[in-house]
Amino acid sequence: MIKSWSYKEEYKILRKPILKSIDKSLKTGNIFFGNELDKFENNFKKLNNFKYGVAVGSGTDALYISLMAMNIGKGDEVITVSNSAIPTVSAIYSVGASVKFVDVGKDYLIDADSIEKVITRKTKAIIPVHLYGQACDMERILKIANKYNLKVIEDCAQAQGAKYKNRYVGNFGHTGCFSFYPTKILGAYGDGGFVGTDDKKLYQKINEIRFYGINQTNKKDKFFKKYYSNRHGINSRISEMQCSILNLKLPLVNTFISKRLRLANNYKKELKNTSLSLPLQNKNCKHVFHLFVVFHPKREVILKKLKAKKINLIINYPYPIHKMKGYKNIATKTKLLNTERFSKGIFSLPLYPGLNIKDQLNFIKVLKDILSKV
Repeated sequence: MIKSWSYKEEYKILRKPILKSIDKSLKTGNIFFGNELDKFENNFKKLNNFKYGVAVGSGTDALYISLMAMNIGKGDEVITVSNSAIPTVSAIYSVGASVKFVDVGKDYLIDADSIEKVITRKTKAIIPVHLYGQACDMERILKIANKYNLKVIEDCAQAQGAKYKNRYVGNFGHTGCFSFYPTKILGAYGDGGFVGTDDKKLYQKINEIRFYGINQTNKKDKFFKKYYSNRHGINSRISEMQCSILNLKLPLVNTFISKRLRLANNYKKELKNTSLSLPLQNKNCKHVFHLFVVFHPKREVILKKLKAKKINLIINYPYPIHKMKGYKNIATKTKLLNTERFSKGIFSLPLYPGLNIKDQLNFIKVLKDILSKV
């Protein structure tokens, strides 16, 4: 059986060093806020060229805490897209702000030219989602944000290592938010997230918010590292054990990306003359292919035929968020034509570093045979 994603191949290779790192972590007696956290925060911010960085409990929390630190809440509006993972919107919803959706372009990314049309006096921020591993048009987005004095929170959950004009994603906005969910390019074996920023004051607020408002950075404060809340905060700690795993895998990020690019290039080469619409790769962007998403108007027929051959593929994302019951009260006057059309035909091909090339080519052969008959 070919899976869309699996960690088992990776774990088979890294099992001994991972178990060793976990054991070492547990022997220190620190479950949270120890040396593994400090090491990871320092190394991850260096890798992505941030001045400051805070590891948190999840990618969702990274977005939520960013919004909290920027004092965005009830009565405010945040612009983003509907063809994203639910956390992009749930974070906005959780701080009490309103969501303003805009459509996406043919590359599945936020249509920068549509942003100004939905800006009102209540608009406070834009969350561009670097979906599937490719950067949004940050030059255009920043120009709009600067014009209207808006905050920019980059959702980089699927784009670790991606670049726009030779600059890492996350470095353009006020914060860059990452996820270490196991499927991600840098994945833990549990939840985890990160907020990167070059703003020292923002960093200090984020650092406090992630642990009940307790000061962890300002040594001049008489309540430094004492159980005293300076501001309303939440519980968003990442464990030493997960940090130890991330520290082990961090030097392998470029190797993981290289393997993804090799698999993606195989798909592009072998499927270019089929009826599938393949992913667009924008100029000035380094695409890291967290996902290889294709489009076909007869998706359901194709998936059914693949399933009959014990190949189960994933649809990312089959339902736009504005069509979900949980967010039906989000008013959207803007027509999201591309968003809705894509949701009816997109599906993701197997792509992860542990995928064997031979297995991939066998899958491609089966897929091409099916495509020739639909």
